Amino acid sequence: MANRYPWQQAIWQQLIDNPRPAHAYLLHGPEGTGKYQLALALAKYWLCQQPKQQACGQCSSCKLIAADSHPDLLQLLPVEKGKNIVISQVRELVDTIMQTSQQGGRQVVIIEPAEAMGVAAANALLKSLEEPTKDTYFILVSHQLGFLLPTIKSRCLLQRCPLPTVVESQQWLQQQVAELTAEQAQQLLQIAGYSPLLALELAKTEGLAQRATVVEGVKQLFKGQATPSDLAGAWAKIPLTLIFAWFAAWGHELFSFKVTQLPAALSSTDMAVVLGFLAKHAEITEINQTQQWVLAERQKVLQHVPLRADLLLESLLIRWQALLRR
Repeated sequence: MANRYPWQQAIWQQLIDNPRPAHAYLLHGPEGTGKYQLALALAKYWLCQQPKQQACGQCSSCKLIAADSHPDLLQLLPVEKGKNIVISQVRELVDTIMQTSQQGGRQVVIIEPAEAMGVAAANALLKSLEEPTKDTYFILVSHQLGFLLPTIKSRCLLQRCPLPTVVESQQWLQQQVAELTAEQAQQLLQIAGYSPLLALELAKTEGLAQRATVVEGVKQLFKGQATPSDLAGAWAKIPLTLIFAWFAAWGHELFSFKVTQLPAALSSTDMAVVLGFLAKHAEITEINQTQQWVLAERQKVLQHVPLRADLLLESLLIRWQALLRR
C-alpha cells in the first residue's frame, strides 16, 4: 500500500485491472485526498518489472524510483510551490519523451497540479497527449478541474477521486496522530473541509490555534472590539487559502440556514452562534452577493494570482461586517 491510502483501494483496483491502460489519465478531486500519491503508486506499478497487486519494491526499477533516479519516471511540477508550470518546462519534457525509454520499457509522466499549466504551456503539451510516443503514459493530477483547458480534459480518461467518508478519515487521522481524541479529529476534519491530508497537516502545525484566532477575530469584529485592519494584521501568518476556505464554508452555512432555518445547516459549531445572529439580521440577497464575492476571490487565491493579502483580508472583513449594516 506504499504511497496509497486505504480509501483509494477501489479506485486502485479499477486502474490496475485494465490490461491496456489509457495513454493519459486525469485524476481529479478535492485537494488533500492523496491524488499525487495515487499517481506515483500507479507510475511505480507500470514501471515495476514484477508487479502483482502493486509494485514489488524489490526490482531494479522500484529501487531506482525509491532513489528518485528512475530515468523513465518524469515529473512536471512547478519549480516553486504555488507557481505556474511554464512553457519551457513542457518543451523540455516533450523533447525527453520523444527519445527512446532508457530502461527499454515504458515512460511515465506525472503532471501535478495540471491546472498550474498556463494556456501556452498546456497547448505545448497537446500534441504529445494527442499522439503519444509508443509506451508513454501520462498521469495528470488536478485539484481544480474547472481551471483546465477543455482540450486537455478531452484527451484524458477522467478518474474522480472523492473525499473519503468521515469515518474513514477520522480513523486514519487518529492512527497518524495517536494523541488526538475523537473530538479533536472531528474538529480538524471539519476545519479542513473533511480533507484527511489537510487535516493531518493542520494537526502537525498550528491549525486549531489558527482557526480559533480567526473565529475569535470575527466575534471581536461584530462586537466592535476590532477593525478589519486590525484583524488583517493579526492574521498575516495564516494561509489565505485556509481563511478563504473557512469564510466560503461559513457563507454557505449562513445562506443555507437563512433559507431553511434548520439548525443542522450550521455545521461549524465554533461559528454557529455568530452565523445564527447574522442570519437574523442580514438580507438573503446581501448574503448571496457577499458569498459570490468570497468564492470569486477564493478562486484567485487558489490560482495564486498576485494579491495584496492585507488589502484582500480587509475587503473580506468589510464585506462581512457590512452584512449587519444594510
